[in-house]
Amino acid sequence: MRILGALQLDHAAARLGGRLIWTEVDLEVQEGEFVAILGPNGAGKSTLLKALLGVVPLAEGSVRVFGRPVRRGSDEIGYLPQRRRFDPDLRIRAVDLVRLGLDGERWGMSLPSPAKTNRVAEMVELVGAAAYQDRPIGELSGGEQQRILIAQALVSGARMLALDEPLESLDLNNQQAISELIRSICQTRGVTVLLVAHDINPILPFVDRVVYVAGGHVLSGKPQEVIRTETLTALYGTPVEVLHTSDGRIVVVGQYEPVTHHPDDH
Repeated sequence: MRILGALQLDHAAARLGGRLIWTEVDLEVQEGEFVAILGPNGAGKSTLLKALLGVVPLAEGSVRVFGRPVRRGSDEIGYLPQRRRFDPDLRIRAVDLVRLGLDGERWGMSLPSPAKTNRVAEMVELVGAAAYQDRPIGELSGGEQQRILIAQALVSGARMLALDEPLESLDLNNQQAISELIRSICQTRGVTVLLVAHDINPILPFVDRVVYVAGGHVLSGKPQEVIRTETLTALYGTPVEVLHTSDGRIVVVGQYEPVTHHPDDH
């Protein structure tokens, strides 16, 4: 069976505020892959997600999602921006937040239908949130909230998830649990996932490949191919050392952090 391409960038380049973020990017992601996007702050990880969402237009080259040019607002891509903060006093039920992914701007006006109710229930079950779906979202833990947000992103029928640092502020157990959940969604539903992360370690056992963004360039491959001393040194253009600890963790030492950051890029 032929594996179909979910995302393709050809000779792509992006600019923000007159600054070149990255250039000459050739990248292909297959359907059902779990891809981690790594790199230092300001390198353009979030810009890469926004390019496939059609929010940031390319300065050069092209980007296609499921074989078609990107268009803003596509239901085929579920997007989770950087960590939302829910007020502890927010009384909206978790299940109603998932339904927002279907109703959108029609929230409060559309009537529930059996099809919508069943779809919401299916996604809540998929992320393992049925036990607390009727609780106010503000009362849930960070890991529980993240599961609800993933269900919301999937409920409209998304074939791709673009997740911008969904593991930030979660403890290690929740980071690994959410990563395992995402891997399961890739395998059982064929959903393609691109996840921006600062630390490869919690997701390393689950990802199919990594995309490393640094120094204005993008490098893609299996983790063991990309996260190597010689590979990252060449990408950064400065000495970088990749260490493997006794407990199996990877530590990248000496990576260059750009001094200038665009306010909308991470």
